[in-house]
Amino acid sequence: MKIEAIRAMKTDELHVELERLRRHLFDLRSQAVTEKLEDPTQLGKTRKDIARLLTVMKERNEQNIEQRQAHMSAQAAKR
Repeated sequence: MKIEAIRAMKTDELHVELERLRRHLFDLRSQAVTEKLEDPTQLGKTRKDIARLLTVMKERNEQNIEQRQAHMSAQAAKR
């Protein structure tokens, strides 16, 4: 994901994308443990995308990023 595309996103979209990437990273890690991961470079790419999202959020002076993510996860679990 390019940084220009990330900067073009709205704050809510950033939070949704961060949640999606964290779930994807979890899935990749579980695949790596079971040795079913086809492309090991996906782990690094996903971690870098997460870092880019967090950087843009911090540039925008987002507060309580982790708390908001936990709240969004709780809401998604209720659905």
